Amino acid sequence: MGAASDVRRWLRQRGTETIQHLGGTLYAHLCRVHDRLAELECGVDAQLAGLAHAVYGTDGFDVTLLDRTDRATLRNLIGDDAEALVYLYGACDRRRTWRKLAMTGEVVDRFTGQTWNLGPRQMQPFVDLSIVNELDVIEQDPSTVDKYGEYFRSLFAAWAPIASPQVTSEAQRLLGEGNQNTSARAQD
Repeated sequence: MGAASDVRRWLRQRGTETIQHLGGTLYAHLCRVHDRLAELECGVDAQLAGLAHAVYGTDGFDVTLLDRTDRATLRNLIGDDAEALVYLYGACDRRRTWRKLAMTGEVVDRFTGQTWNLGPRQMQPFVDLSIVNELDVIEQDPSTVDKYGEYFRSLFAAWAPIASPQVTSEAQRLLGEGNQNTSARAQD
């Protein structure tokens, strides 16, 4: 299986099977995000980033598996482009980034305060990963639909031009206007 198998082994060594997360453990969540990205035929870098997306912690899940100053460790496992996507995902200040992302192409780094301008090669994988992560959180905790459903419907509709068509379709399938079992606050 290559890199994905190596990353799964590394994640287990980091204790992810003992860290609680919606739907079970952090390990299970990371694997579900990876697998859904693969099912939706997203690129290999997006898939590997999905498997490792919470390594540096995130704006919604404050558990760190690897200090962000040791990025070379993750680069060696998943490659430069996938690791850059993991860093970007973990560093993203969601409140300052998500609503404007489709218009500005900018991600505010919550660690440094720096603003990153995403190019086309980064934008779609970043948005796809962000959507698929939230879809997994939503599926694991559908009781939060009343609180966050409209937010995610609106956000994902705004992101549709910069997301892959298959991820947009999946979001619409799960968050359709009539679906009352979907929404959540980002857990990671």
